[in-house]
Amino acid sequence: MPAVPAAPPAPAVPAAPDRRTATRPRAAVLAAFLLLPCALTGCGAEEDSGEGKSGAARDLSVAARDQVRDGGVLRWAVETAPSTLNAFHDEADATTDRIAGATLPALFTVDSRGRPQLNTDVLESAEVTEREPQQKVVYTLHPEARWSDGRRVGAADFQAQWKALSGADNAFWAARNTGYDQVHKVAEGPGPREVEVTFARPFSDWKSLFTPLYPESVTGEPEAFNDTSRTSLPVAAGPFRVEDGTLDPGADAVTLERNPKWWGETAKLDAIVLTAVPRKERARALAAGRVDLAEIRPSTAERIAAAKEPASTGRGAARGDAGAKTAGGQDATEDADAEDAAQEKDAAKQEDAEKEKDGGKEEKEEGAAEKKDGGAAQGAETGGGAGDAADTGRRNLRQYAVRRAYAPVYLQLALNGSTGPLRDERVRRAVARALDREALAAAALGPAGLDGRALGSHLRMYDQAGYQDGSTALGEPGPASAAALLASAGWRGGPPADAGPGAGADAGPDGSPFAVTAPVLTGLTHSAATGHAAVLRQTAHAQTRAARAAGKDGDDDAARRRKAAEAAREKAAEATEALDRVLGGLLRAEGGSLVRAREGEKLELRLVLPAGDRTSHVRRTGDGIARMLRRVGVDVRITRVPDAAFLQDHVVSGDFDLALYSWPATAFPVTDTRPVFAKPVVSLDGALLIEQNYTRVGTDQIDQLFEEAAGELDEDARADLVRRIDARLWAAAGSLPLYQHPQLVAVDRRLANAGAFGLQTPRYQDIGFVRRR
Repeated sequence: MPAVPAAPPAPAVPAAPDRRTATRPRAAVLAAFLLLPCALTGCGAEEDSGEGKSGAARDLSVAARDQVRDGGVLRWAVETAPSTLNAFHDEADATTDRIAGATLPALFTVDSRGRPQLNTDVLESAEVTEREPQQKVVYTLHPEARWSDGRRVGAADFQAQWKALSGADNAFWAARNTGYDQVHKVAEGPGPREVEVTFARPFSDWKSLFTPLYPESVTGEPEAFNDTSRTSLPVAAGPFRVEDGTLDPGADAVTLERNPKWWGETAKLDAIVLTAVPRKERARALAAGRVDLAEIRPSTAERIAAAKEPASTGRGAARGDAGAKTAGGQDATEDADAEDAAQEKDAAKQEDAEKEKDGGKEEKEEGAAEKKDGGAAQGAETGGGAGDAADTGRRNLRQYAVRRAYAPVYLQLALNGSTGPLRDERVRRAVARALDREALAAAALGPAGLDGRALGSHLRMYDQAGYQDGSTALGEPGPASAAALLASAGWRGGPPADAGPGAGADAGPDGSPFAVTAPVLTGLTHSAATGHAAVLRQTAHAQTRAARAAGKDGDDDAARRRKAAEAAREKAAEATEALDRVLGGLLRAEGGSLVRAREGEKLELRLVLPAGDRTSHVRRTGDGIARMLRRVGVDVRITRVPDAAFLQDHVVSGDFDLALYSWPATAFPVTDTRPVFAKPVVSLDGALLIEQNYTRVGTDQIDQLFEEAAGELDEDARADLVRRIDARLWAAAGSLPLYQHPQLVAVDRRLANAGAFGLQTPRYQDIGFVRRR
C-alpha cells in the first residue's frame, strides 16, 4: 500500500499558471459544465455501435460514400462561438477543436475504442527509426499534402509548432507543452517528404504530437500565435476551410466551406455552419427546423419520441410507444419523469432552508425554460396560430433520430486530502468503500438505455482498448468494511452494524423492474423504527397495486403497464425519501449518536456541487453519495455554488472536502493524465504547486510509475504500467471514478456518418445527406 503522504502546508495556488509547465486547464473547465444526462430513446436499425464492449462506444447513422449525395449545408449546434481559431491557445474551446479537426491536418486520428490510428490522408508512414542513443521518429508525408495556398506541408511547419509549444519561449501563450518539451530537434528527414523528430529522452506518446498541425504562418511568431490566429486562419489543409479565412468576433456562427485544394476524398457537404445555440434553446431550434445536428437534453429526446405519435394519444402514450429500448429490450422512457421528479425533490429537501430556496428558484427557472421550449412557442417562428405552430413543431421533430453513446468524459468524486478528516488515507478509503458506485452509475445511465456499470479506471474509459477495472485495490467494498476503517481511524459511533441498504426490486409481468429500494435500519429509536415500518408497508402496497394493474389476464395495453410501473416507482421514491429524512434528522440532531465522532469532533464533510441548469444530474449523484455516507455515520453537508465560481473558487483553490467534477477521456492517458495525479510539491516561496491535481493527493510511487510509462516504447510493457498506476490511484483514494457520461445527439434522419461519436474522431469529408431513393 502506498504510504500516507506527509501533511502538506496550507494550499496555495498561483493566481495564473506558469505557461512553461501548465497543461491545458480549459479541458477541465469545459468538462465540469458540459455534463449532460443521456438519451431516453434508442437507435434505429441503421446504427453502427462501434467496437466497444458495451455496444455504446459510438452511435452513427453509417452510409457508404456512394450513398451520400454531393452538396448541402450542415447546420451544427455548438456551445459557443469560438474566441480563437488556435486550438493550442489558452482561450481555445470545444468549437475551436471542431474547426481545427475539419480544416487542419491530423497525423493520427482516434477510433471508436480510443486507439490512435495513422491518418493516411496526411501521412504515408510514421515510425520510430532509432531508440538509442536518442529516440527518432520519421514522418513521411502524403505526396499531395499542401496548404490551400499551394505550399507543401513540411518540416518548417513541424519546427514552428514545436518551438511555439515547447515552453522555451514564454512569449507564446500556449495552453500546453507536454511532449513538445521532450523534443530535441526537428529537421527534414533523409528522404523526400520526410520529417525527422529527435527526442531528448524516450517519449511513449509521440503519436499525440503535431495534431492538429498548423501552418508556419500561425505558429512561427508570438503575435501571430497569440493574436492574429484569434480571427484568422487564411490557409487550410483539410476537407474544409474557414470561409474567407476569417472569424467575425461578433458573430454567433462560423461557416466552414468545402476546401477545393484538399487532396483527399472530396467533402460531401458544401459547408458546415457551426452555430452557437445554448443547450436550453435547442429544443426550440429543433422544433423550428433550424439545426440538423445537436447534443441535447433528455427532455428534448422525449419530445422527439413523442412527436412520432398523434397528438391525441397524449404525452404519456406518445412517449411510451416511441420505440425506445434499452440494451436489454426494456422501454427506457417510461420512468424518466418519475425518477427525475423524485430525485429533484430529494435534493431540495436535504438542503437547509436558504439553499433550498435558491435551488428551488433555479429548478423553476430551468423548468420554465424547458416548458417554453416544448410548448406551442416552439413553432412561433413559423407563423400561424398556436395549434398550427405546435403541429409544425411536431412535424419538424419527426425528422430527427436520437443517437446515444458513452461521452468521452467521466464524472469523478474528488476527496481533498490536504485538510480535515480526509487527510487520513483510511478515511478516504472508507468513503470509497461506502459508495455503491454501481447504483450511482445505474441511476445516471439506466434511463439512457446504457449499461449502468461503474467506471473502474482512472486512465481508460469503459469501451477503450486496454480498459481494466482496478477498483479492487480499494479492498472489500460495502458499509461494514467502511465502518471498520473509520473505527480503526478513531471515528466512533455511527449507525448500527447491520444498518444498510436492502434491495426490494421486483419485476412486473412485462419483465421491467420496478426498482423499489429502501434502506433497512435496526436499533433506532422507537419513533424511527415505527416510521421505517410504515415506509416498508407503503412500498409493499405500491408494488402490489402496480403488479395487479400490470398483470391482468389479456391486458396487453402497453400504456397501462407503463403507467402502473411509473406509479410504483413514484411510491418507492417517496418511501426512500421519507426514510432518508428520518435518518438525516437523527444524524443532524444535537448529540445524535449516528454521527461518528473522535475526541469531541464530529465526522462532517462538505460536498460542493455546481448549481447551474446543466448540472442537475450531477447534483442528483451528489445527493446519492450523501445518503450512502450518512448510512455509515458520515454527516455530509451539501453546498451548491454558481457554475462560474465552482471550479476556480472552490475546486482549484481547495475549498471543499468532496466535489464532483469531470475529466475528458484521452487516447494518451500517460501524457494527458499525469498532471491530474502528480504529487503536489512545495515551491521555494511556500506555495503548493498542484498542477491539475485538485485533490492534492499523490505519492512518489505514482509519480515514478508515470515517469516509467512516459518513456516506455513497448506497448505491452506500457499497458502493464498503466494498470499498475491505476491500482495505486485507487489505493490512494484521492479521486473515485463514478461513470462515463452519456452522450445524446439529435440528428436529421437524412444525415449520414454523424451522430454520437463517443471517443472516435469524426471523418468530416464523409458526413452528408443520403441520396433520395
